[in-house]
Amino acid sequence: MRSICFYFQVHQPFRLKKYRFFDIGNDHSYYNDYENRTIMRKVAEKCYLPANQLMLDLVNEYGDNFKIAYSLSGTVIDQFELYAPDVLESFQKLFATGRVELLDETYSHSLSALRPEDVFDYQVNRHKRKVKELFGLQPKIFRNTELIYSDEIGEKVAKLGYEGMLTEGARHIMGWKSPNYLYCNAINPKLKLLLKNFKLSDDIAFRFSNQAWDEYPLTAEKYVSWLNAIDPNEEVVNLFMDYETFGEHQWKETGIFDFMRALPEKVFKYSDYQFHTPSEVVAKHNPVGVLNVPYPISWADEERDLTAWLGNELQNEAFENLYKLFERVKELDDPELWRDWLYLQTSDHFYYMCTKWFSDGDVHKYFNPYSSPYEAFINYMNILSDFRIRLGL
Repeated sequence: MRSICFYFQVHQPFRLKKYRFFDIGNDHSYYNDYENRTIMRKVAEKCYLPANQLMLDLVNEYGDNFKIAYSLSGTVIDQFELYAPDVLESFQKLFATGRVELLDETYSHSLSALRPEDVFDYQVNRHKRKVKELFGLQPKIFRNTELIYSDEIGEKVAKLGYEGMLTEGARHIMGWKSPNYLYCNAINPKLKLLLKNFKLSDDIAFRFSNQAWDEYPLTAEKYVSWLNAIDPNEEVVNLFMDYETFGEHQWKETGIFDFMRALPEKVFKYSDYQFHTPSEVVAKHNPVGVLNVPYPISWADEERDLTAWLGNELQNEAFENLYKLFERVKELDDPELWRDWLYLQTSDHFYYMCTKWFSDGDVHKYFNPYSSPYEAFINYMNILSDFRIRLGL
């Protein structure tokens, strides 16, 4: 029997308020609390609550036959605690079923995997403690921010004791190889790699409501026929996407919830696939080979690289200046400084500074609250200047 592995990313950043030059040294509060609360409640009502109820209904209806997985960034968990305890409770109910897997990641959805191990390890261990505290779980599988992966990053993850890791089945890495198998890390083969099938994932996440798409409308029956068309020797189809696909990116009116509700029944009726969690895929299937990824890849943009976050001088300057502060934050060991240092690492802040308005420009513009990348950079650097003052630098 072949495997379908559904994984959903759940993340919200702590959005920064407008922070002017004259605020430096006078205002140590950096976050737009009203906007963070408003957006969280909006997404909770449109996505998190109805989608969690749908997934719980499917788990209860199909028992051990329907399984899914999530990762929740530390920043979204913190916002659940602040603004949406009802969402946190609904996730706790899902994980309590024993059929829903929770993955580990960096606490603040950060780019810390690109830095020395001590910075990365701190983020991962803090996330591990948080999910143990709230959900009583100790994840075996790791997903890095935006599926960012390289051989070196995989080795770091293996050293932390994880059995498997998720990443993108990027064309320029895969070549002739299929993403529909299990692979292993080139440096430490003990770490197994699950690769996103971006075509079938994006059919749901991005194309579902596009009426100009030649496959519109997408039905559960049609989707299962595509799964059946895959070479029967290929063992696992990894469907990885933002959880906000349900109700936020694809509104309820598009039929996205109806599609997901119907999919398991059609899979069981018309195919030989089973639903498995990432840890089950790692246990069930053997790697077919080593995946060589010398330079970092991600699931973003056509290029599947890091240029959405570190593709220009603004982003690189902000990134380098932030991470120079780690040793000082560690030395002072103040809870509020740790909190702000974590939240300022969130990859969204660097994404807003992106000047790459090419193949995926509309996506970057849609999710960017600033009028320009330069505004995002100036706002961030003003905050970082105040943060340095608090560190005594």
